[in-house]
Parts: sequence; structure tokens; C-alpha cells
Amino acid sequence: MYRPFTQKKELHRINNHIDSPKIRLVGDIVKNGIYSIEEAIQFAMDRELDLVEINPKLNPPVCKILDYKKYLYEQKKKKKQFKAKQMKINTKEIRFGPQIGDHDGRVKIKSAEKFLMRGDKVKVFVFFKGRSIVYKNQGKIKLLKFAEEIEEYGKVEQMPVMEGKRMYMILTPKKI
Repeated sequence: MYRPFTQKKELHRINNHIDSPKIRLVGDIVKNGIYSIEEAIQFAMDRELDLVEINPKLNPPVCKILDYKKYLYEQKKKKKQFKAKQMKINTKEIRFGPQIGDHDGRVKIKSAEKFLMRGDKVKVFVFFKGRSIVYKNQGKIKLLKFAEEIEEYGKVEQMPVMEGKRMYMILTPKKI
């Protein structure tokens, strides 16, 4: 239905707000070609649709005859569907000391498996308190053993790296 341009924040120029004297008209309803603006607006009014400027950068600008509100609705719907298909990846953190016991280590591995099965990344920390910093090698060994234990569910994205008083490694879920 033909509507005058009312909103100030429209994405496209429509109907009488197209300022070019000649336009290139495209679409299924009309024969593609170059028309005068008055002719194109009259053509749109006859069909109770809108003349919408699709690409203003070309010379002459490209316009299409369509129901503008329906077009905006479909664009919004496509954008929403695209957003829904995107998967948000969370990063979970697991931390332990360089002298963690076997049982405690297995508990940490179980929780990392659970996170990886959900599709989350896991950042595994070995934190060094006080003088335990002298056990850097022991911390690196713990991280590598951790990665080996969890190999079935995830792979190492980043090998162990020392950062301040902690060493960390990043695991990502395996694609099934």
C-alpha cells in the first residue's frame, strides 16, 4: 500500500523521498529498465505498493516496487533467524595447585568433561602460591596429563603458558 515517508530513521528512501529524476526499476512485477521517478511512483500507487530505493549509490539509483512494511518485517525475521543459529561459546575455568591429589584431579577432569560435552571451552589453571612457584615443571606435567585424560572430549587449543603466578591451557570441545 502506498505510504508517504513518515519516519525519520528509515533504512531506505521510499516514494516521494527519492530525489533522483531517473531510476532503474527492478523486480518481478515490472519490466526492468530506467524510468522517470513520476512514472515509477504512479506504477507503485496503481498496485498499492511502495517504491523503495534499494541501492542509492549507483547512477541511476536502483529501486524496487514492494510492500515496504512487509519487506522490513522479513528482513527483521531473517536477522533473528541468523542470530538464533549462532552458537555462543562460553569459557569455563578449572583451577588447581601443582600438588593436587589423584582423586581431586579426577573430580576436576569430570567437571571439564561435562563442560566440553556441553560445548563450552575450558581454561585450566595451575596456580602457584608463595614458594610453590619452584614447581613450574610439575604444574606443566599436571596440565599435560589433564589434556591427555580429557583427549576423548576435547583437544588442546593452546598449550600450557605461564602468566604471572599461574600457568594455563585452553581446551576446546571436539566436533562430533
